[in-house]
Amino acid sequence: MTPHNLADFEVDHDLCRRAYGVELEALQHRLELIQAAYIGQGLKAIVALEGWDAAGKGGLIKRMTATLDPRYCKVWPISAPSREEAARHYLWRFWQRLPGNREIAVFDRTWYGRVLVERVDGFTPEPRWRAAYDEINAFEAQLIADGTRLVKIFLHTTQDEQDKRLAERIVTPWKRWKTGKDDYHNRSQRDAYLEAYADMFRLCSPPMAPWHVVAANDKKHARVRSLELICDVLSEGVDLTWPEPDAELVTIAEAALGKTLV
Repeated sequence: MTPHNLADFEVDHDLCRRAYGVELEALQHRLELIQAAYIGQGLKAIVALEGWDAAGKGGLIKRMTATLDPRYCKVWPISAPSREEAARHYLWRFWQRLPGNREIAVFDRTWYGRVLVERVDGFTPEPRWRAAYDEINAFEAQLIADGTRLVKIFLHTTQDEQDKRLAERIVTPWKRWKTGKDDYHNRSQRDAYLEAYADMFRLCSPPMAPWHVVAANDKKHARVRSLELICDVLSEGVDLTWPEPDAELVTIAEAALGKTLV
């Protein structure tokens, strides 16, 4: 697979609000039907999200999960490991959060932290983070072999757009909780992150689990495009036809309700 060049995704889309509303509603309904199939057929999936700070991961997750049954959809915000987690193999904490049958798990940042922040900030020695590319590929291969659908999305914004959003998080009172010193530390390391992302795309995009890069300067476009990718991957090869109602249940319901239902 050809590695992604992030410069190719520095596009300022302008999806109008009306079209956005129509497309978003249709995709949310499509995702509802997919979740119903997963629940009914005992399937499972992971949506793995990476991207720049302020790229829109939270807004995407909010729209993705808005109409889903929360009993079968879990969002995992991933930050620095706890002391207990840091004492174990870096993949241990992700094994604890894998979805079971009938579930969809959403990871807001992922196991790729080993080859991103841990690499860039020197938290992990180079031989160990270099070894992690093969470890991650093996980990994802295990997930897929076990029947887990995996979709990996990277939200890309330009430096100018990121700066605009970081400033907005300070001047807008109810958004201040979203930002902190780490955002500006990470911003100062952009060149190092570009190099790390390039290696991530090049070394961890096998055909069974490719990275999908989404241009995210326009939040509305990014949400729609990401949901399209999520729906496409999660529905591929899945029977989305309506199941026939249980005959015994229909008999019980018709007797209780006093009318014919089907």
